[in-house]
Amino acid sequence: MATLEISNLHAAVAEEDGETILRGVDLEVNSGEIHALMGPNGSGKSTTAKIIAGHPAYEVTDGEILLHLDDEDVEDIDVDIDDEDLSWNLLELEPNERAALGIFLGFQYPAEIEGVTMTSFLRQALNAKAEEREELFEEDEDEAEADDEDDEGYETSPMEGPEDDGEVSVAEFQQILSEKMDLLDMDEEFMHRYLNAGFSGGEKKQNEVLQAALLEPAVAVLDEIDSGLDIDRLQDVAKGINALRDEQGTGVLQITHYQRILDYVEPDHVHVMLDGEIAKSGGAELAEKLEDKGYEWVREEAFEAA
Repeated sequence: MATLEISNLHAAVAEEDGETILRGVDLEVNSGEIHALMGPNGSGKSTTAKIIAGHPAYEVTDGEILLHLDDEDVEDIDVDIDDEDLSWNLLELEPNERAALGIFLGFQYPAEIEGVTMTSFLRQALNAKAEEREELFEEDEDEAEADDEDDEGYETSPMEGPEDDGEVSVAEFQQILSEKMDLLDMDEEFMHRYLNAGFSGGEKKQNEVLQAALLEPAVAVLDEIDSGLDIDRLQDVAKGINALRDEQGTGVLQITHYQRILDYVEPDHVHVMLDGEIAKSGGAELAEKLEDKGYEWVREEAFEAA
């Protein structure tokens, strides 16, 4: 079981006199759990997601973000790994290194990239992750060379061409991709299109879930993946999120404004964020109460407690 542990996280916009956004966030997400993070606009939900992934627009001023892995999470690594090497301080790592260890960020507004097919992008991403994982857990004798490699990021880019190299061959990738698309009940015609180009909003969100299924992260952070979806696409995306948890054991941090996606994805925990802090946590019934009464009662309770 992997655990994402966020403790006393404070953060601000990364510029001189940048606005403070997070004011002491505490949150723990385990493998196989779905956590819903709710709250009004400007409360810090999306900022939390971006900071977990390592977005450079924000500066962490206090607190820590730790990722604890176990032996099952590193079965694909062909080196001996000591127990003390299974816990990582994400704030010391680059975004590509966090992704390689098992952090996935699903975007609210995925980019469209003409000329890059879905198949090419996904295979390159899978191979890039495998390479980075090996490097993170290997002991480099030449520290200077290791520092240079860290600065460069991934050696292979998802934007490169479809060369038949890397740990996952074309044939093996096609089999893996087919299995994941079956798992998510997606049409394989999807893969012959350019990355998100001409996709509807719902198709883009389905593609984000497909990427998570393929990369098999320890924790998937999904930033308002339900926004702008009609009821049919909402159900499709929800089915994919449930498969991440139930079939792959991924921990999911689902950021949302609305309770409606939680009709199809039942969370194990619901958290309400107000003014850069987790003001209240509870079970699925908390989301239903928020739908009925809004957020003001949570603010009043937090004010009284303070």
